[in-house]
Parts: sequence; C-alpha cells; structure tokens
Amino acid sequence: MSQTGNVASYDRPGTEKFARGSARQQRKAKYTKDKKLNAGLKKLDSQYKDALRSAAGTDLLLQEEAGFLEADGPMEKTYKFKQDDIVEVLDESTANKKFELKLTEFGPYTVDYTRNGRGLLIGGQKGHVASVDWRTGSLDCELHLNETVHAVKYLHNDQYFAVAQKKYTFIYDRTGTELHRLKQHVDSTLLDFLPYHFLLATAGNTGFLKYHDVSTGVLVGEFRTKLGPTQAMKQNPWNAVMHLGHGNGTVSLWAPNMSTPLAKMQSARGPIRDLAIDREGKYMAVSGADKTLKIWDLRKFKELDSYYTPTPASSLDISDTGLLSVSWGPHVTVWKDVFKTKQTNPYMNHLIAGSKTEKIKFVPFEDILGVGHQKGFSSLIIPGAGEANYDALELNPYETAKQRQEQEVRSLLNKLSPDTISLDPNVIGTVDKRASSVRLKPGQLNEEDANKEKSEKLEIKPEVKGKNSALRRHLRKKAQNVIDQRKLRIEKNLKMEKEARQRRHREFKGIPEEKDLLGPALARFK
Repeated sequence: MSQTGNVASYDRPGTEKFARGSARQQRKAKYTKDKKLNAGLKKLDSQYKDALRSAAGTDLLLQEEAGFLEADGPMEKTYKFKQDDIVEVLDESTANKKFELKLTEFGPYTVDYTRNGRGLLIGGQKGHVASVDWRTGSLDCELHLNETVHAVKYLHNDQYFAVAQKKYTFIYDRTGTELHRLKQHVDSTLLDFLPYHFLLATAGNTGFLKYHDVSTGVLVGEFRTKLGPTQAMKQNPWNAVMHLGHGNGTVSLWAPNMSTPLAKMQSARGPIRDLAIDREGKYMAVSGADKTLKIWDLRKFKELDSYYTPTPASSLDISDTGLLSVSWGPHVTVWKDVFKTKQTNPYMNHLIAGSKTEKIKFVPFEDILGVGHQKGFSSLIIPGAGEANYDALELNPYETAKQRQEQEVRSLLNKLSPDTISLDPNVIGTVDKRASSVRLKPGQLNEEDANKEKSEKLEIKPEVKGKNSALRRHLRKKAQNVIDQRKLRIEKNLKMEKEARQRRHREFKGIPEEKDLLGPALARFK
C-alpha cells in the first residue's frame, strides 16, 4: 500500500469527523525499518481506514437529527417556554418521561444514570438510596442507611453501584445487598467511574485522590493533592483524566500513573463549586464561589468566555449534543452553542419553587435532564439534548439480560491498563520518532551491562560493625590448612577492598598520595 493511497483515503470527503486526530498527523506517520513491525502497522492502518470509510458510508442512513426548540419570531424567546406548555404538544410516550418524585424528608438528593440511560440512582443526604428503572417505573432496590450519604455512582452497568457514606465507601448490588466496604476510601464526598479501565475514583475532605480497580479489588493509586479538601471532580470522557476542583480556585488534572498533577489551571478567585467536560474532551465549564462561570478550551488551556450567575452555581453538566445546564439556587438554566460563540440569552429556564437544587445530570440518548433538589427529584424535558444516532454495539438502551452479560464479559476482556491514561491518547500505538537516536544497539547494551557490573564490583561497601562481611565469613568456615584457588582469590579481594578503603580515607582527609619512588619494576618487592 503506497503512501499516496493513504493520503487519498484520509482526504476522502465524509471521513474527517470519524477520524481520531487530524488528517495531517495521520499523513506524517512514518513506519519503522523493522519489516515485521512495519507489516503490522500497515495492517492496522488499513483496518482503521476501512472503519472510516464504513462509518462515512453508513452516515447517509442515519436520518435522525436532534430537534431543538425554535422561536417563531424575534419577539419570542425559547427560555420563556414552560415545561407544561412543552408537554401539551408532545406524544404520550415522551410526555410520560417527565415526572417528579416528592421526597421531602431525606433531601437534598444527588442523582446518577447508567451509561445507557436506563437506570436512575438517587441518594438523599439523610440516608435514603434507591435504584429505579425510570422508563418502566420499576423499583430495583431501596435502602435506608441511617447515615449521611455524600454521593452515589453506578459502576459499569446497573447491577452494581457505589455509595459514599459518612466514613467509608460501600458497593451494593442491584438488590441492595452490601458487597464491599472500601476501608481505604475514608471520608469521600465525590465519586466517579472510568468504564474502560474499571476504576472507581474517590476524593473528598481528606485531600486524597484514590483509584480502586473494581474488577480485581486492588487499590491502584493513592495521591495526595496538597490542595486541601476536594470540592469537585469530573472525568474527561476523551482521555479518562480526572479533573479536580479545589478551594483555592485551581483545577488540577490527574492520571493514576503520575504522583503529581498533569496540569493546573487557575479558574476562579474563590473555591470551585463544580465543573463539567464535554464528550469530545475539548471544552470545560467551571463554576466558582465568586459567581463566575468560565468556559475553557482544554486543547490550549485557554479561557474562552466568562459568565456571571446571580448566585454561585451548584452543579454543571453537558449533554451529548453540547448543551450546558447550570443550576443555581432554585433555578435550572440550559445554554445552547455556549462553546461556539458568546451567548446573551439562555436556551431554556426552569424554576423549582421553594427547593434548592443539588445535582443535575443529562440522561444519555434522551432529551431529559434529571434534577435532584431539596424536596426530591424532577425530570425535565430538554429538546435536542440527547444523541439521536447512537452506537448500539457500544451502549444499547434496549439491551436484554443476555446482551448485558455478553457486554460485561467483552468489556472485562478489553479492559485498559491504568498506565494508558494520558493527556493525549493519540500517542498510544504510534512509533517513537526518536528511536534511532535514543535506543542503544546490541553491542552498546553489552558494554553498558559490563560497565555497570564493573562499577558495582569496585564500589566500596560501608563497613559494618564487627566487619562480618561475606568474604570473611567464608574464610572462617574454610579449613585453615587448605589453600585453593578460591581462597587465594578471596584474600586478594579483601586486600583490594582494604587498600581502596584506605585510599578513600586519605582522600577524604586531604592527605596526598605517596609517590612510588622505586618505580613500577621494583615496587612489587616492597
């Protein structure tokens, strides 16, 4: 396959939006001189291009588009539309997706959805936890833990979920049975899950970020942020890097293979209240206690826009189509095209009278926004929020029990190592262009090994009390009246060690070395 053919396939119209990385990066990729590795890279490259062509070809069959609210004229504003007005013009199946749960005793409530959008997990701060299939209205389990609940999080599917309680973090199954108590995760207030690495990430008042592999039960990493209690935590879906918000207004980026943050950004003049990252990993929204809402470009670590909220925003979330939802006080505001241009008016607005919002989260593949607040849970209809064309082989909202089991086994077999997490995931699998200048040849490797062994032999070991070295211990065990080659070699090594120690002692004291007056020929008779 010629290089010209590669360029032509990447320049084919319709394949750009499916490519990972820019086409210019793909063209500049060079193969190695190793024939076997070269053949493997060409095979992978051809498979990648076939996948791009297939995706571009099937894109014509995807006729569904996200439908947004549209105003009739310049005098009409979409943010003035009420939820009741929207429900009246919807079909019955869509209108039933708007519901409310009045739970006034155990609030405020935090919420979470499964990756395919079927399961709803709510957790009240006073100990009420429930897992619900919100489409059918069936209750999977309901728990009254009688202690504080800080955060709830589904794992890879709706069969398991984690709850950050007053002291420890617990893992429960779908029936509400307690499976594990994670004693290493103390005083955690924030939870997140990396689905492709099977890592449960926790942070909280202790100022530590901890990664726990839920498939093996091993604590992968434990890092001290040195920035006080963690106020907010979200993962970047593009590269699985964790973004932590701190009390001094900085946002730090972490990976489980680094003990120090990958990057730091001063995002606010006060404590960080919450942050959100879009699906492509390009933009980040950060809200601070100084009533600011800032939009950041993560590719350049540059601030794009800044907005002001009447009160500090308590929760942020970004939908599949790029809608940004902001909750402040009893209000929920949704912004459209906020990552493209500076916006003057919001897309939608909703008021939950007499109840302060705690957590908001978009439902994957649905035009629904879940809001957990002081008096329970509300489901809002946000037209255009869900992804219309989803990949059912990746995440299937209508999967059966058999498909869920097969997907779980497949994801465990394809589990990624924590070492693969980096700021730029495109680097993985590429050829190091510095290989010819950095790597050593086989002859140089042998020389390095020989020099290392020689330096280790000549290195003077510190004297221990009693001078009970291995050589002297061997001489004591050996019969005194037997002289062999090994004994002579050991005595010679002991003499060399003694002379080297004396020479080093004289150098330390500054005593000049004695000159050999007899010359090299007569010096051996001393």
